[in-house]
Amino acid sequence: MNKKLIAAVAGALAALTVIGAFTGAVVAADYSAALNDAARPAEQKARDAARKPAELLAIAEVKPGDKVGDFIMGGGYFTRIFAPAVGPAGKVYALQPKEFIDFQATYGTDQDKVVADYKNVVALRPSLGAVAFPEPLDVIFTAQNYHDMHLSMAPEPLAGMVDKALFAALKPGGLLVVVDHYAADGSGTRDTNSLHRIDIETVKKEVLAAGFVLESQSDILRNPADPRTATVFDASIRGKTDQFVLKFRKPK
Repeated sequence: MNKKLIAAVAGALAALTVIGAFTGAVVAADYSAALNDAARPAEQKARDAARKPAELLAIAEVKPGDKVGDFIMGGGYFTRIFAPAVGPAGKVYALQPKEFIDFQATYGTDQDKVVADYKNVVALRPSLGAVAFPEPLDVIFTAQNYHDMHLSMAPEPLAGMVDKALFAALKPGGLLVVVDHYAADGSGTRDTNSLHRIDIETVKKEVLAAGFVLESQSDILRNPADPRTATVFDASIRGKTDQFVLKFRKPK
């Protein structure tokens, strides 16, 4: 292969964003407009460097016109990015479980603020035992919350029930992207309540049991300096935890 051809191939490959350990290259869309949206709070924009939202939206293949479910939306960090990314022809279902709002009222007020700022965001507040969406979705995304389905307050079968509900909510070929904090390898759900971490293999096993296919996983949020022994809220590691990204697809 001559030097000019090598350079051309290298240039073409450089134009692709290869996401972590993905088996293939993912072409990163330009999400700059969504990230710079005026309705996003400054404190959320300040977290973008660590949370890598553009890369995660590329993994989730989010595009204009998509119907996206932000499952357990928390403070709405990703909801506020999904909304401008899918545009006026798309829709974002921001799901805040009833159990979360009952536990802490700010989960409800945070959801209200997001809905007020974006016309294409719809608020959902079901119990985790009755998760459903009004229409078939292209993408369901959940960040740093999958482990919550294994907290001590949750019944043991809850995660499996929810995974099946998410599977049913997606269109054939739709995607489920799960981001969460690494626990120690082989620890299962031992640290979900105390450290708010979960073993990656446990998540894979549960989600696959619902019918999904694991398409790929990414290392973009890895932090080998995190010993995985402290709670994710510890000041020494908060915002810098070792995290996994799993991309599952519903078969067509």
